Order: sequence, then C-alpha cells, then structure tokens
Amino acid sequence: MSSADWMQLMWLALHGLALGMGIIFLALIYAMHRRSYYLNLQSVNAPNKYSILFFPPFLRRPTTWLAIRSANPKAVQSALGPNRATVDSWSEGMSGGRDFFISPQVHGWVIVTGPGLPNPSDDVDGCFHFLVALSRRLGHVQYFHANAILQHHAWARVDEGCVTRAYAWVNETVWNQGAKTLPEIELGMKCSAYGDNSATITDAEANARKIPLLASRWSLDPAEINSRFIKHGSGIRG
Repeated sequence: MSSADWMQLMWLALHGLALGMGIIFLALIYAMHRRSYYLNLQSVNAPNKYSILFFPPFLRRPTTWLAIRSANPKAVQSALGPNRATVDSWSEGMSGGRDFFISPQVHGWVIVTGPGLPNPSDDVDGCFHFLVALSRRLGHVQYFHANAILQHHAWARVDEGCVTRAYAWVNETVWNQGAKTLPEIELGMKCSAYGDNSATITDAEANARKIPLLASRWSLDPAEINSRFIKHGSGIRG
C-alpha cells in the first residue's frame, strides 16, 4: 500500500475512534441522568427494597392502573369480563388499543391497565362502585391514577369490598376516605379535606409525582418491574 493509502486508513480509524468515544460519552450522560432522576425520587422516601435505581424503566408507566393481590390472572379476567380476549406480550398489552390489559402475576400481584379503567376526573362515584364491586370478587384491590398534564391524582385500597383508604383530587378533593397509611405520611403526601381549597398546584404536582413511590410501597410500580418478567411473560388483553 502507498503512503497515501495508509494515511487514508489512519484518518478513517481516527474518525471511527472519535465516533465511538462520542457514543460512549452520550450513553454515560444518559445513564447518569436516569440514575439521578430515580435518586431524586427516592430522596423523598426512605430506601425502598423494591426500587431499581440502576436500570431505566422497561415499561412506560400508565396513567391509571390496578394492583390486585392474586396469583391467578384468569380470575381477574373473569371478574373484569373482557370480550375477545387474546394473549399478548407486555409491550403489546401496555401499548393500549383494548379496554384492559391483565398482566401475569408478579410477586403475588396482577397489574391491570387500559382505558377501560375508571377515571376520577370523569366520575368519582363510578370509580368507587367499580373498585368495590371488583374487590368483592377478588379481595384486595389497589387503584392508582396520576395525570401528568392536569396533575389530577388518586389512590385507593379496597379489601373485600370495603374501602380502607382512598384519596382523589381533580382540582378539588372529591374523595377522601379512611386514615392515611404510613407510606403516605412518610412520603409527605398532602390530602385536603372536602371543600378545602388550600391545596396548590405545587401540592398536586408533588402528590402526582409521588404516586409511583406509594405504589411501590403498597404493592408494585408497573414501570419498575424487572425486565426478565416482561421479556418472558405474557398477559391477557381484551
């Protein structure tokens, strides 16, 4: 090879090395950003054994979801009664398109997402009746809702058809039932009484942001489920 060819090869090698280093640098910045984000979330709470600080979420966190204490997704399917049910992967199920997606059980919990779930912004009474009826069939049911745009938010725990704790805010408190749980207190979640307009949009934003942490304390945060469950599991969509 001539000296000119050697120079051209060296020039290409240098360009390749610079490009590779740039990609590695960007990847490190992204990883540090994600880790910083989760550490900031955790700073409002004591260390949580269910948190995964060093891995980005495998799933996009839904706006609304249920966590049902059950080892039998078929029982959940029977209680919800979706039509034209199909077996789908987690990624397909979480993408929407059907009223419900019922996950396989993870650590004794079944996650349910989808537009078929009630929205407290539309009808909080309908939300109450839906959860009570479902809990009468399935036992322990938890409900979470966090709208990142409107900052509307809600959480509830229902046992055997009895609401033990619930709170919903949609520009005002529309549901506040039962005593605050210890995780709510430790997280500093602000719950106004009926007719109390003292809550600010900052309070609402803080509550909505902490709901994944509350979910991880009560049961599971769907966006933090270990990727090996997502990769090898499939759920029911209908």
